[in-house]
Amino acid sequence: MAIGEPYYTAAIDEDFRSRSAPIPHAYRMDASSPPTAPSEPRHRVLLVDDQPLVGKAVSEMLAGKDDIAFRYCREAERAIEEAAAFRPTVILQDLVMPGIDGLEMVRRFREAAETRMVPVVVLSAREDPAVKASLLGSGAGDYLVKLPDPVELVARIRLHSEGHARLLERNAAFAALESSNAELGREREKSERLLHMILPARIAERLKAGAGTIADLHPAATVLFADICGFTEFAAQVGPREVVEQLDAIFGAFDRIAARHGVEKIKTIGDAWMAVVGLSPPRADHAEAMADMAIELGAAFDEIARERHLPIQLRIGMHSGPVVAGVIGHDRFSYDLWGDSVNMASRMESHGEPGRIHMSDETRKLLESRFDFDDRGTVAIKGKGSVRTAFLRGRVRKGTT
Repeated sequence: MAIGEPYYTAAIDEDFRSRSAPIPHAYRMDASSPPTAPSEPRHRVLLVDDQPLVGKAVSEMLAGKDDIAFRYCREAERAIEEAAAFRPTVILQDLVMPGIDGLEMVRRFREAAETRMVPVVVLSAREDPAVKASLLGSGAGDYLVKLPDPVELVARIRLHSEGHARLLERNAAFAALESSNAELGREREKSERLLHMILPARIAERLKAGAGTIADLHPAATVLFADICGFTEFAAQVGPREVVEQLDAIFGAFDRIAARHGVEKIKTIGDAWMAVVGLSPPRADHAEAMADMAIELGAAFDEIARERHLPIQLRIGMHSGPVVAGVIGHDRFSYDLWGDSVNMASRMESHGEPGRIHMSDETRKLLESRFDFDDRGTVAIKGKGSVRTAFLRGRVRKGTT
C-alpha cells in the first residue's frame, strides 16, 4: 500500500481476497472521502495489524464518527512511514505480528520523531498482566483485548487523542515560554552591556542590586582633563561625519590607553576627555599611574594628528585630592565626579599650554624623584588665588639624579 493510500490493500473477507482490492467506500474514513464536516477530524487513528478482518471490524466500529479519521496499515515495517504521512493522534497496535511483537513496535514508535508523542494502544487476543505491565513500562498508553466493545474503543480513542492534543499544546506553551525567556535573557544581557558601557562595572552591579542613591567619597585620587585645542575651528570647516570620526579615533585611543593603565574614563564633554584613578580599588600610586597615562596620551595624540594632518593640539591638566563620585539621573544614568579636586584639575587644563601636561603642586609632590618637571611658579586661578604649578616632562631617566 502506498503511503497516504486511503483504503486497504489486503482482502477483507471472501469477497476481498485479492491484495489489490480496495476497501469498500463505506469503510473509507480519511481525507480521500468526500468531506462530511467543515474541518479536519480532530481524532486520527492508525491501526497496525496483520489481520484484514480486524482492520475491517475496527473500520466498521468507527464508521459514522465525523470526528475520527481512520487508516489501516497491515505491515509493521511500514508503520512509521504511514504514521509520518497520516499524522495519527492515536495508534492501535497489534501485540503479535509476523516477525515482530507489539513490545518492539512500541519501542520503535517511541524512538521515531514522528510518533514519539503519539499514544499507543496495544490490542491483544487475551488479557496478560505481565505483558501489559511490560508494554506500559515501555511507553504504551493503554492495553485492550480485541476486539473491544465499540463504545469503549471510541471512548478510549477520544480520551487518548484529547490527551495527546493537550500534551502538544502544553509542549508548545513550554516552547513559547522558553523562547520568551531566552529572548528576555538576550534583552537583559543587551541592557547589561549597555549599562556597563556607560557606567563602571562596580556601579552597574550596585544599581542592578537595587541600590538607591550612589555617592561615595574617595579621599585620594587623581583627576585629569584633556582638551583638544583648535578643534572648534577645525570642526567648522568639515562635515559632521568627519567631526565624529576624528573624535572617535582620538578618544577611542585614549580609552584603550586608560584601560592599560588602570585609569577610569569618566566622560567626554564636547572635544574634552575626563578620567580619574584611585577610586575603586584605592591605590597609593594614583598620581603616578595618571602621569604615565598622560604622557602616553600626548604621544598617541600627536601621532594621530600627524597621520591625519589635523591642525590641532592637546592640552592636559591634572590635580590630586579627594573627590565625590556618584550616579545622577533616572532615565539616563550618568556617573560623575564632584568636588574641589575636580574643579582644580579643570583649571589646570584651562590654564595650561597646548602640547603640555599641566599639574598642581599637590600632584607634583606625589611624583617627586620619579618624574621631571618644569616649574611654572605661581599662576592666578579663579577662586583659588595664586597657586604653584608645574609642567610634567616625563619620567626621570635611569642614572640621573
